[in-house]
Amino acid sequence: MKRPAPRTMTLARIWLQQIAVLAAKEIRQLLRDRALFIYTVYIFTANILIAAGGASNELRDAPVRVHDADRSVASRDLIYSFQEPQFRLAGEVDSPTEALRLLDRGEAQMVLDIPSDFEISLRRQQPAHVQALIDTSQANIGYLASSYTARIVARYSEPWVQRNIIRAGGDPRQLPTIKNELRVWYNPGLDSKWFNTISELLTMVTVACILLPAAAMIREKERGTLEQLLVSPLTPLQIMLSKLLSMMLVMLCGTAVAIFGIMMPLYHVPFVGSVPLFFLLAALYAFTNAGLGLVAATFARNSAQVGLVVLLMVMPIVMLSGTWTPMESMPVWLRGLMYFSPLRHFIEIAYGILLRGAGFGLLWDSVLPMAAIGVALFALGLARFRRQFT
Repeated sequence: MKRPAPRTMTLARIWLQQIAVLAAKEIRQLLRDRALFIYTVYIFTANILIAAGGASNELRDAPVRVHDADRSVASRDLIYSFQEPQFRLAGEVDSPTEALRLLDRGEAQMVLDIPSDFEISLRRQQPAHVQALIDTSQANIGYLASSYTARIVARYSEPWVQRNIIRAGGDPRQLPTIKNELRVWYNPGLDSKWFNTISELLTMVTVACILLPAAAMIREKERGTLEQLLVSPLTPLQIMLSKLLSMMLVMLCGTAVAIFGIMMPLYHVPFVGSVPLFFLLAALYAFTNAGLGLVAATFARNSAQVGLVVLLMVMPIVMLSGTWTPMESMPVWLRGLMYFSPLRHFIEIAYGILLRGAGFGLLWDSVLPMAAIGVALFALGLARFRRQFT
């Protein structure tokens, strides 16, 4: 078996040293660019804190206005069933018209209208009707308010149903029942901060992986140093790899700060799986999006233009990733496009490792498409760079 020639090994070592020197230069330039450096620090620190304390998708303190035309013991019991944390009784009104005006002005999330024969109907073993008018301008909150209201009314009606059965000579304990036993995995406390912080981190990682390499390339254009690099004994592949590897290192450092410095100590977000596997696949994801950032740099002439191009690229990636909208909720014709979003595959990887402790054996079907997209995007960026500057 022949050993590599000394000259070949020397050339390879020089080739790698040149990339290392260029990568170190890129990191120093990022540290000197105050605006970009502050933005990079912000998206991995303060932005995560804001996402954790931001608006929740859960129903909390929804103001309820009540029109009680019955004013009986039964109606008061029903009214006081709407308790915190989901609902907040905001007072009574004299007429349904006044309640509707409050609903239109946004001063009430729900109006509960109890008719004058409410208790009498219950005692006569007749259906008692209650009207709930819910503001669904925010569809998710309105849906939750409707669901909680249905559960409260159903729970309130159970004692009356049992009394009627006893009066009819039956035994409620002998009636068939269905016991629903819930087992919540991976997020037993249903803590929305876990979801908010992880989702925001993945979105910001996507932005950083595209923006930082693109900004590094545009910086060379604006300062006129790109032509100097091209006439030096450097190949376009070395120039692109140096920018990719340096910004990949920055992204990994930012991700480590966000997870181990903010998410775990402050919000107790678990890290169940393998730390090396997570950061290895995060580096692969950075490589995937960095190629897209270098493609963006070939379309832009200055920093302002590259910001707009990156924005046009990031929005479809995030919207088609399933971060905020499950894939099953998307139209059929749009689901096929979701497989071309790198974030779509990295979401499965990140949640799988962080919350479920999944290994590579369970994640390979997400890793392979993401790697294929990364290779294709990097090849496209390299081809456009060579065509444009060489």
